[in-house]
Amino acid sequence: MSSQPGLASSLNLMWSNVFFVLGYASLWVGLFTATGKGGLLRRAVVVSFHAITMLVVIVSTCAYQYFQETGATLDYSIIALWLPELKEVGPVLTGSVPALVWIGLSVALLYTALGPWFLTRTVERWRGWPRLSSGGTPEISFPASVGLWLLAFGFCSISLLISLSAIGASKSFARDPFINVVLTGFEEATAEEANSEVLTAEHPAAHASLVQTPRTEKRNVVLIHLESTRAGATTLYNSDLETTPFLNELAKSSLFAERDYTIVPHTSKASVSVNCGIEPHLVQPTTEANPDGIPAPCLADLLKEQGYGTIFFQSSTQDFENFDGLVENFGYEEYYPLESLDAEGFQRTNYFGYEDDIMLKPSEEWLREHENEPFIAEYLLGTGHHDYECLGTSHGDKGFSEDDLTNSYLNCMRLQDIFLKNLIDQYKELGLYDNTIFVIYGDHGEGFGEHGRFQHDDTIWEEGLKVPLLIHAPGLIGGGERVEELSNHADILPTVLELLGYEVEGGEYPGYSLLHQLPEDRTLMFSCFHQDACLASLKGPEKYVYHYDNQPDELFDLSKDPLEKNNLARERPKEEVDKRRKDLLEWRSRVNAKYEGRMVDHRDESQEEGSQEEGTPS
Repeated sequence: MSSQPGLASSLNLMWSNVFFVLGYASLWVGLFTATGKGGLLRRAVVVSFHAITMLVVIVSTCAYQYFQETGATLDYSIIALWLPELKEVGPVLTGSVPALVWIGLSVALLYTALGPWFLTRTVERWRGWPRLSSGGTPEISFPASVGLWLLAFGFCSISLLISLSAIGASKSFARDPFINVVLTGFEEATAEEANSEVLTAEHPAAHASLVQTPRTEKRNVVLIHLESTRAGATTLYNSDLETTPFLNELAKSSLFAERDYTIVPHTSKASVSVNCGIEPHLVQPTTEANPDGIPAPCLADLLKEQGYGTIFFQSSTQDFENFDGLVENFGYEEYYPLESLDAEGFQRTNYFGYEDDIMLKPSEEWLREHENEPFIAEYLLGTGHHDYECLGTSHGDKGFSEDDLTNSYLNCMRLQDIFLKNLIDQYKELGLYDNTIFVIYGDHGEGFGEHGRFQHDDTIWEEGLKVPLLIHAPGLIGGGERVEELSNHADILPTVLELLGYEVEGGEYPGYSLLHQLPEDRTLMFSCFHQDACLASLKGPEKYVYHYDNQPDELFDLSKDPLEKNNLARERPKEEVDKRRKDLLEWRSRVNAKYEGRMVDHRDESQEEGSQEEGTPS
């Protein structure tokens, strides 16, 4: 972590706000003086002033609270992502934002709406002044108003220039919150226009299919998705922490990937890598949930063609980020999200869902109906997700930490471990256990301020990227097998296919089977969820982080500095750091080109169909 900013750095972060306020005030004073004392135009200016000022207050307050919750700045892309999801976001706002913040915002908005009028009337009566409309106030010339507007333009320009030229601190942090939202919106719009002719490419796995071999054995495949489970929060990586004792015991008879990573620390993006064996689209919206949004067939698609049944269970809502569209694109034919489950008797564990045990009954019913056919099933656990309401359930609580937030999170990890045991027991009781391959993985980690970030979306350090991965296959994998080389979620698909005895033809997936020695010189690439926030690469023990010039580049030697405290970037040759940055940006372009190609092709097909329909006589 970087050191705490001193007085000079703190002042640098304030100047943009100071000049924005001066410019904003000058602008409105100039408008008020130019429109005189009455009339329709004057009323329009007054109403506009109150409305826009209320908007500025709301944006500034939200930016402050967002930083408190995540350690990141609020920008336009985040607002654009959440506004269409107000139904799902509502519980987040009402549940995780302290009442004091709501009270403060309400008071600020009330003052913005009525404060100027009330103060003006109070001063007039106290000083015995006549009403302003009586004509007792001296006129201000129009040239003076123009001067105020020029002053406002100058102040706002200085505010923007200060933020753009910030050195040694995040540019987005150095900006006034309102300017940051407006500027990032402009940057996103111009970036979309600039990328309208982006280079596109077909994914190498676009036409992949499976062929049977003499080794083919149609075992069941079960994907168990542990929500927000960072490696360090499990007993696997911390023997003194009894959060996941069952997972730890299961590892003794499983293949355990000790250095496994998510590519993007976000649930929907990680799900793409696990299910489809490819990198997700490295943009913020979940475009993979759109029709034809995934450029390669996924595991459920491939196995469905081999006669497998497909089912997806989820203890959280299907609505957020169009997860039902994502599940459909994965190839699952049956889907049981929270909306289709009976929640009676179960406790809500976050604003998205309930205890994972809510999936056990529908799972048993479905398995009994399909026990005579091979199947692939996924269980998406939601209990680990923020805001960690995991205390007070029927399973009781444990005191893992004196910090309330951390303790709640670790109890969520414990609840997921209990569900995992219950689910494995269910498969044993139904006689399915011995013929099933279980893949148990964390989708991403979680930050608790170790590097100034909370939650996961832009937590690009080890606490956000490193996750547990076990493959438990009775009769196929012996006890205590370990993969010490670097691996990521894209390696799950080729590993499962090899265990089943299938080969891929007509295409190639980027991952490696964990059943073989992995390349020792492999470089893993990562991206934050929010666009232009951060990228990272890991080769051997060395990890490089690029923050898009929002803050200094970082380079860590994880073999000596596993907590990523000592930044070595300035000690390395500039050419070395530049090369790693260039490789990351090229990787992002290559990955996105494969998605853009798919999207462009789909649009072109739609346009061609539309043209043919228009030319067909009715």
